[in-house]
Amino acid sequence: MLQPSWIELDAKALKKNIRYLQKRIGKDAEFTSVIKGNAYGHGIEEFTPLAESAGVRHFAVYDAYEAYRALQVKRRDSHLIILGMLDDDQMDWVIDQEIAFYIFSIERLQNAIAAARKVKKKARIHLELETGMYRTGLDEESLPQIISLIKKNSRYLFLEGICTHLAGAESIANFSRIQDQLACFTSLRKYLKKQGLLPQYYHSACSAAALTYSNTIMDLVRFGIAQYGFWPSMETKMKNLLSEDSKFTRDPLKTVLSWKSRVMSVKHVERGNFVNYGNSFLATKNMRLAAIPIGYYHGYNRSLSNYGHVLIHGKRAAVVGMVNMNMFMVNVTHLPSVKTGDEVVLIGKQGDMQITVASFSELSNMVNYELLARLPYQIPRIVMGD
Repeated sequence: MLQPSWIELDAKALKKNIRYLQKRIGKDAEFTSVIKGNAYGHGIEEFTPLAESAGVRHFAVYDAYEAYRALQVKRRDSHLIILGMLDDDQMDWVIDQEIAFYIFSIERLQNAIAAARKVKKKARIHLELETGMYRTGLDEESLPQIISLIKKNSRYLFLEGICTHLAGAESIANFSRIQDQLACFTSLRKYLKKQGLLPQYYHSACSAAALTYSNTIMDLVRFGIAQYGFWPSMETKMKNLLSEDSKFTRDPLKTVLSWKSRVMSVKHVERGNFVNYGNSFLATKNMRLAAIPIGYYHGYNRSLSNYGHVLIHGKRAAVVGMVNMNMFMVNVTHLPSVKTGDEVVLIGKQGDMQITVASFSELSNMVNYELLARLPYQIPRIVMGD
């Protein structure tokens, strides 16, 4: 392996997560795997076939480039939805490949109709409605024109979905806002139905919404962070594990991702010497240090300097000195048998010890989503236990 670190994906853990989440939403709701952000750092090319092996046939990406990557590895009977960016010059290709996409402006709908007419295939569209998120979405005032365009051009359009996105279902602080959004969505659904617009799917739920507000599940759920084995927030986790209705004796979500490297070298440092750049760490005793060939270039945050830790030989080894661009040092004085080539766990389990993404995130002042999405594309992803 040419890279200094690698990521392992646990196939059994993913299958357990998908089975649990599908049970939560019911067999009639479509499980849509959100693989934007390089599958939340898990790797689109590696994760998509892995999810398919667990029975998933619907995937959501953010842009045309992610759709292209997923298209190279997905099954012929798996479907793609683009949630976000789509340039006008990409529209022909997307429609020709039968990839669905969100409509959140009149201009995009007009471009979709023109492209569908040119390609001679129907554009598969999801109308994203503005219900109070105020990011993207069709305002109520624009709906009469949207309805008119769809009716006049029905031979060029397939209304696959009508949807919205909820603004922070992972926190009780947003409860009133979520309820207002759901009321707005219900009202707009009724209006569109009266106008003759009947989609294949209504959908509003992401991971947090589906696991917190059962009335958001509808026909399709866009599962992102939860399928990878992470609760959207501690609030969501506590609500699900500690509620009166809970029957769990242990966490039903299993982390899919582990991040590993190897010891590059081992060095003895005598008492009284500073370690690495600057003077942030002074050896107060004779020490034995291991160099790890990972740095902030690889996604190991600089804020973990003198603060983070890794696992070696099933024990914690603390980061000493500054995290550099391509390496950092850890204290292995208490691990006399550590040698060059030994496995180093940055995130994951080793023996009875574990470094979770949550603990890693807290130390580096990042949320789970940010840390995962920042794991560099070039780190090899390896499927384990398939």
